[in-house]
Amino acid sequence: MTNPLRDPLDRRLPRVAGPCGVVLFGVTGDLARKKVMPAIYDLANRGLLPPGFALVGFARRDWEDEDFAQIVHDAVREHSRTPFSEDTWRQLSEGIRFVSGELADPAAYEELSRVVADLDLTRGTNGNHAFYLSIPPGLFPVVLEHLKTSGLATSAPGAWRRVVIEKPFGHDLASAEELNQVVGDVFPSGSVFRIDHYLGKETVQNILAVRFANAMYEPIWNSNYVDNVQITMAEDIGIGGRAGYYDGIGAARDVMQNHLLQLLALTAMEEPLSFSPDDVRAEKEKVLRAIRLPKNIDLHSSRGQYTAGWQGGIPVKGYLEEDGISPESTTETFAALRLDIDNRRWAGVPFYLRTGKRLGRRVTEVAVVFKRVPHLPFESTAVEELGNNAFVFRIQPDEGITVRFGSKVPNTSSIEVRDVTMDFQYGESFVDSSPEAYERLILDVLLGDPPLFPRHEEVELGWRILDPVLDRWSEQGQPDQYVSGGWGPHSQYDMVNLDGRVWRRP
Repeated sequence: MTNPLRDPLDRRLPRVAGPCGVVLFGVTGDLARKKVMPAIYDLANRGLLPPGFALVGFARRDWEDEDFAQIVHDAVREHSRTPFSEDTWRQLSEGIRFVSGELADPAAYEELSRVVADLDLTRGTNGNHAFYLSIPPGLFPVVLEHLKTSGLATSAPGAWRRVVIEKPFGHDLASAEELNQVVGDVFPSGSVFRIDHYLGKETVQNILAVRFANAMYEPIWNSNYVDNVQITMAEDIGIGGRAGYYDGIGAARDVMQNHLLQLLALTAMEEPLSFSPDDVRAEKEKVLRAIRLPKNIDLHSSRGQYTAGWQGGIPVKGYLEEDGISPESTTETFAALRLDIDNRRWAGVPFYLRTGKRLGRRVTEVAVVFKRVPHLPFESTAVEELGNNAFVFRIQPDEGITVRFGSKVPNTSSIEVRDVTMDFQYGESFVDSSPEAYERLILDVLLGDPPLFPRHEEVELGWRILDPVLDRWSEQGQPDQYVSGGWGPHSQYDMVNLDGRVWRRP
């Protein structure tokens, strides 16, 4: 699909997918409506999908093709990043199909096979199809089994079939291993794409670019100069309508096991031999294998649950008052943990991870906090407020980088030093807006390019790290309480104060 919005000099997403289609399970869910469908349209609008691209929806609704096309149209109108183009929509809509049926009904997969085969002939998709499972993980096995028995998972010579899986990838190590076995019995590892949308964000990818493309940072990116690393993902929202998913899962399983550990791996990994998927993954896995939990989990972790309070000037409910939540629930909505990495680069440097809902503001950042200089040749009063130098990757909402350092205060008779910052913002330095993470990730699926997708070894290593913490927390009963709109339970401060450190204010 060609479109004037496509800039031939745009080198961020320069490759165009070949003939292909996407089969989307779970088309009625928020993820499909708010992220997947708009991202597919935005890719088409930027000329990055083939002219004959096809999108097939699968659900138990009694819809015709036109009904599903209207659902996609409404989702695109409301949530797409790029301006709406009638020409793009017309060409995209010609390839939209819908299959009605239950996930466990073999007849529905026979119809899906017929539709896919027809698209190969009429749209030129050439047998190349990605099956996007935007459904709860408990439904994966039944869909995968039917994709296998119907022959949909089997590709013809010269063609490909792939599967896309959304997190969570299990709820502990045993379930993750079982899920990986189920998926591996149907699709080879190179055809399995596990979506972690954080890895598609420009600033996350920029971690590697900044570290390995600039001579000024890598020499100090180690325990000789770094005092600690703080990775924070704070949300100002509650659980909304996700009670059925969230209760029993909690903050650690929902965010820490995947997003935060992936950010840690990218921040701490050694330089890969190349940026090929295998080389990048190899270095990430080395870091994850080197992670060591503290001996006393109680002292070096924190878990909390938000109570009623105020958020943005509006009164909000506590977690136990949310619709669908048991008043006896012990699910944590805040989690913090210290981890250590047993290798030469990071020996002695604590990595602090924290995430929570109903916190002071929405922000995600990776802060590399440096050691204080060994000697300050200034009067003590001149530097009493001077903090540690810090290098901060701002991942959301204002993507960019902040560097904090000490500088002389002007118009003072003596040398008075105070903290200042230098900021880089994507929106100011680059004219084009950043693609949504799902744009990048979906295009990589269609291209068969997997560097941003964690493979099953990374998933299982993440659970090996987190399982002992979750087991210990399960013995502790009710989490600490914290008021909505604040920054979490007091135990998180005790955790870092024990090490003689403090949390940054994001």
